[in-house]
Amino acid sequence: MTSKSPFLLLSGTSHRGLAEGVAKELDVQLGEVEIETFPDGEIGVQILENVRGREIFVMQSIAGDPNLYLMELLIMIDALKRASAAKVAVILPYFGYSRQDRRGVRREPITAKLVADLLERAGASQVLTLDLHAEQLQGFFDIPVDNLYARRALISSVKSRENLCVVAPDLGSIKLAQRYADELGSEFAIIDKSRIDAKEVKFDALIGSVEGKNVIIVDDMISTGKTLELAGRVCLERGAKSVRGLVTHLLSVPKSLSSIETLHVSDSIFHDPASLPSNVEVVSVAPLIADAIGRVVSGESISLLFEN
Repeated sequence: MTSKSPFLLLSGTSHRGLAEGVAKELDVQLGEVEIETFPDGEIGVQILENVRGREIFVMQSIAGDPNLYLMELLIMIDALKRASAAKVAVILPYFGYSRQDRRGVRREPITAKLVADLLERAGASQVLTLDLHAEQLQGFFDIPVDNLYARRALISSVKSRENLCVVAPDLGSIKLAQRYADELGSEFAIIDKSRIDAKEVKFDALIGSVEGKNVIIVDDMISTGKTLELAGRVCLERGAKSVRGLVTHLLSVPKSLSSIETLHVSDSIFHDPASLPSNVEVVSVAPLIADAIGRVVSGESISLLFEN
């Protein structure tokens, strides 16, 4: 694709580096947007491109400072619709508030649904996102939602694939672990854990065998790193030869990953490389997102991205 393409790619301020990587993959220029914060904290946006009648893609990860980046995104969508953009497709490498997808106790909000409503009301015509915390979140929208998977990008970073065992660090990751195991042609095991409180978890049981195996622990996100660290420790205690991790979203940099030989994470969320531990390797999802955008523009099936 060339810079004369009828579509336009724009970026908010949450992760401009990833947007630039996607633009490079598509061989287009990243569109110009002026975003400023006024002295009272309000956000000002001006689109510095002619968007009339064009298909626009706006990238923004709602992470790091989710409230700021969400509001920034909503204002950008509104500006584009008022400037007569034909379509505004929102690309969320990380869909913030996705874990608040149901009511656990009385008088709790379902914030993921609220965010979906806000995006639609602002004028989004389509959403592309990456490894949703729960697939059913797509049902919160009344516009098309394409959930992309970082699985193949992360798997490509695994050099040695001998004697593997994929491990789900909790019961919620079983389906994800099965998909990784199928793609790697390996066995898989499950760790059953329970949560003591918001920050602490404890091991209950290991279902399956990891003895003598090169273990790969997979998960969609890391918040504190406690679950991953516990899972790695359990696998080593049960005779694992080595332990690596494949995780899509790194919400915060873990303080300790002593049980993990190497942690491969996607660049769906920005982190200063200097802040990352030496055993963390970042894998770019820019080619995946660029491929998805190209398919949307050309009217091709995005699902073909994930077929063998």
